[in-house]
Amino acid sequence: MPETLQPFLAGQSWLHRFDDHVLVMGKKLAKKPLLPDLALDEAEDGSIQITATCEGESVEVNLWPEGPSDWDLDTLCTCDHGHFCPHAAAALFLTAKPNTFSRLLRETHPAIEEPTPIRPPEPPSPALDSQPSPAAKPSFHLHLTPEPVASKVTRLLLQALRQQDREVWLVARPTVQYGDSSLPLSSLPQESPIPRDPALERRALEQLTTLGLTSIAAQPSFRFLLGLAAKNQPEGELAPEASAFFPEPYHTTPDLYWPWFRATAIPKLEAAGWTVTVEPDFGHHLYEVSSSDLEARLDELPGGWFTLSVGFDVDGESLDLLPILLKLLEGDTLDQLATKAPDARHLVYLPNGSALHLPVDRLRQILNHLSVVLDPDFPIHPLDAAAIAEEFDIKTTAPSLRVLRKNLSEQKKASKKEKPVGLQADLRPYQQVGYEWMATLAENDLHGVLADDMGLGKTMQTLALLLETKGDETMPSLVVAPTSVVPNWAAEAKKFAPSLRVLTLSGPKRAKAYPAIPHADIVLTSFALLQRDIEKLKKHSFKFAILDEAQLIKNPQAKVSVAARQLKAQHRLCLSGTPVENNLTELWSLFHFLIPGFLGDLNAFRTRYQNPIEKEDDLERRDALRARLAPLILRRTKDEVAKDLPPKTILVHPIELTTQQKDLYESVRVTMDKRVREAITARGLSQSQITILDALLKLRQICCHPDLVSGGDFLTADSKEKDGKPCPSAKLVYLFELLEILFSEGRRVLLFSQFTSMLQLIENELIARKVSYLKLTGASQDRGGLVEKFQNNDIPIFLISLKAGGTGLNLTAADTVIHYDPWWNPAAEAQATDRAYRIGQTKPVFVHKLLCANTVEDRIHRLQQQKAHLADSILSAASQGVPDSETLAQLLAPLG
Repeated sequence: MPETLQPFLAGQSWLHRFDDHVLVMGKKLAKKPLLPDLALDEAEDGSIQITATCEGESVEVNLWPEGPSDWDLDTLCTCDHGHFCPHAAAALFLTAKPNTFSRLLRETHPAIEEPTPIRPPEPPSPALDSQPSPAAKPSFHLHLTPEPVASKVTRLLLQALRQQDREVWLVARPTVQYGDSSLPLSSLPQESPIPRDPALERRALEQLTTLGLTSIAAQPSFRFLLGLAAKNQPEGELAPEASAFFPEPYHTTPDLYWPWFRATAIPKLEAAGWTVTVEPDFGHHLYEVSSSDLEARLDELPGGWFTLSVGFDVDGESLDLLPILLKLLEGDTLDQLATKAPDARHLVYLPNGSALHLPVDRLRQILNHLSVVLDPDFPIHPLDAAAIAEEFDIKTTAPSLRVLRKNLSEQKKASKKEKPVGLQADLRPYQQVGYEWMATLAENDLHGVLADDMGLGKTMQTLALLLETKGDETMPSLVVAPTSVVPNWAAEAKKFAPSLRVLTLSGPKRAKAYPAIPHADIVLTSFALLQRDIEKLKKHSFKFAILDEAQLIKNPQAKVSVAARQLKAQHRLCLSGTPVENNLTELWSLFHFLIPGFLGDLNAFRTRYQNPIEKEDDLERRDALRARLAPLILRRTKDEVAKDLPPKTILVHPIELTTQQKDLYESVRVTMDKRVREAITARGLSQSQITILDALLKLRQICCHPDLVSGGDFLTADSKEKDGKPCPSAKLVYLFELLEILFSEGRRVLLFSQFTSMLQLIENELIARKVSYLKLTGASQDRGGLVEKFQNNDIPIFLISLKAGGTGLNLTAADTVIHYDPWWNPAAEAQATDRAYRIGQTKPVFVHKLLCANTVEDRIHRLQQQKAHLADSILSAASQGVPDSETLAQLLAPLG
């Protein structure tokens, strides 16, 4: 055992290896009996190992001789500090005591007698605070340099820090200069031949500690230590709040820390008067990047889609930044950038340990743009590629992309096309715009949605398109529409585009018409037949595949949606006044038919758009989606374009339930509320749909008429009767009071209800009152005949089932619409209203909504108003289906 170890420990020349606060904690621990298993072992090479357990942590101190009377040491501990911690200091303080050292020595070498106690050397020179005032103002310097690793323990520490190069230890060596004298900047008092300013030196050391550096070297130098900056950051002159100067996650690894130090800490130090030098081989380079330094490139793939690369020159080599940018999008980088000033800069780390320093505003702009157009599983659509080319100012792109950008730019200019030859009608100005817009899409191999309000002539605009694009060759176009609308297409084509050869596929003998498909201009079929005949239809190639009332493929998993996507066509179009009725998944389904992959897969779309927009009301994501789809969706409302339409007035009539009706409503509500709660407790909200919808259905039926309610143990023999009389319907009484007034004014009425049984009750009352009427439900055979009869005869009222007659009817002879009961989706009500309020209407239209006050009907109406902003922002309507728990509580609340 070398005899110089105990004097070295007792002389405490090793103290400068620890931070001051660590030494204070170590001395406190050494005074307590917390190191019962303190042990000392000697290796064959003369090195010494001290081991102990302190506060449940395992600590190891390794010492080796550096000269005749000098030793060097390193430590390792399982605590958060990991290196040169209070536990290691405690072990050294205890071992330095003569009695303890002697005991440990005897345990290691039993043959050795107890040595003569060695008197500790004289105490060190007085503290810096007692030094005389400095003769000159100090200046501070920091030198960043790599040093070779000499200790195995240090290599283990580098492994724990996940540093790639474990043969090099990066050192920040601080010095203080007084005039011509340059001295190491140390946290411990040292003898000095010149006067010094201890207060300024302490403040400078605090600045370094605030930056996440700690003194752990044999020489006065500083190194980054894992976790120290996050746990022990004294306030310094540079940063009143340490987190503002040393934010997450830069204290995790050296590969993150040192680029941050170059980018942020060095400028702060220099602003505080420090001089900082960095050796060329220090590594972790920082590249200041301007917008002009990024070079983007688009390469065209077979099929016309593109791939993107974003290059940056790093030391003469081109680096593709796109994978790095996509990785940033997976985390919370956009949220971080949102909190930074536009003129600030943000670090983007490279795989080699270096980093780019990019302007925040430009990086945010790039990431926002890429987040809405890039999907790792799909190439880039030409429309997105054109936007990227403009965003990155890419000059050299594929010829097809340059043409597309030019055409999209010219599309915004004034109209150039004449009315198509053969169109037997004059297009209104907005119809001319719509026809030209669809033609521009076709010319550029794009596909889109004509989303005009019901009644603005989407059929007419489409017929104009088919005439314009007919050409000399015969290539059919396929139109798929609801069964009830197919005859209207045939009639409109015959009337306004008689030169187009129309083939209608319908009925059990339609198979005989299939050989004629290649010779037709327009092939008409229904959604119901599409899924049955898809195997035959997909054998043909169509110029256009057009879906009228395209919201019928809103469920992407439905058979009709799967069938529509199998059609082969050069161009695809969706016609719908309500392309989104319930949620944004329906919009995705339409575009999955139009341009598969344009919005990514469904899971990515929900993460990127649907959830932020619908659940978080994320305006930025909503605007991004709207901007991206804008070239592919043309939406006009009646208020915008049909200036010649008369005014429309909407009147809401709150109706008070009768006393008997209220009693029945409350009885059913209490029973169903209990059942719903029990179902949710047992199966959860999502698995209780049938129970919830049944509860809401029964309450809505009571509001319409108690006779509609059937089933359930809550309906006793006389629950719907009192004193032998049936429970009356306040709404039915109110309806006929309203009808009496309307009929006296000469009004002609469309009355909608979703309950055919309610229409039957109204029909019975009309018969009893000898009022002529018509009725249209799903069971009606001659829809066209009923419409023509109402239009051409003085029949005062037309009873219509909401689902059977909400679309495909032109009933402009009516000037009044009554919604007997509210529907979840206001878009469905709007479509029904548009049977009367459409092109050709010359009289003011009044819309009456009958709602039972303070009931589920009233609350449905309020929910429609609350959620209408989604419909206004991205062509969607209020959500339908099973409500959330909060909404459900509102709907099932007691009367009033």
